[in-house]
Amino acid sequence: MLLLVALAAGLFVGLLLWQTMIRRPPVPVSRPSAPRRVSAPDDDPEFLRQLGEQLRRDDEDPPRRR
Repeated sequence: MLLLVALAAGLFVGLLLWQTMIRRPPVPVSRPSAPRRVSAPDDDPEFLRQLGEQLRRDDEDPPRRR
């Protein structure tokens, strides 16, 4: 008799879980975001301008020898 009650309770709980899973709204699948484009220093116009100025300054004033 106890086995039948346990079986009926298990069936009841199983049906409740099954109904809960069916009625649950689907989880929206999010798309992975596009990776950000990383610019290297040689792609940055400001960096290139500063580098050019630094190189010109270095060429204009050579180090003195003692």
